[in-house]
Amino acid sequence: MQDSRNRGIYPNDNRPLIVRSLRRSSIRKRIAEYLFDISPSGSYTSDIAYHVKTTPTNVIGAIRGMESRYRQEESLISLNIVEQTSGGKDIKLYKLTDFGKEIVESMKNNNDRL
Repeated sequence: MQDSRNRGIYPNDNRPLIVRSLRRSSIRKRIAEYLFDISPSGSYTSDIAYHVKTTPTNVIGAIRGMESRYRQEESLISLNIVEQTSGGKDIKLYKLTDFGKEIVESMKNNNDRL
C-alpha cells in the first residue's frame, strides 16, 4: 500500500477528511467551486481571490496551507483537489484535478453542502 503522504493517489479513504476540510472553510469551498466552474482552465491567485471575494493571502493559505490559519494537511493541494501548474516565468496557475472535479460534482449532485 502506498504511503498516505504520497498525494499522487486518489485518496478515496480520505473522503471524510476532504468533506470536513471543505465544510470547515468557506474559502476552500468557494475556491473549489470557482475552479470547477472555469474547468478545464486554471487561474492565478489574485484572479481567484477576486472571484471568491477574499484576499490573495487567504487563497494561498487555502490552496497550499499557511502555518496556523490553514493547516497544510487540509490544503486543497494536499487533498489532491487542486494542482499547481506554471503559466509562464513567475506565474503559478491553479486548476482542479480530475479527483477534485469528481468531489465537487458528486457533492453538488448529492445536494451535500460543501
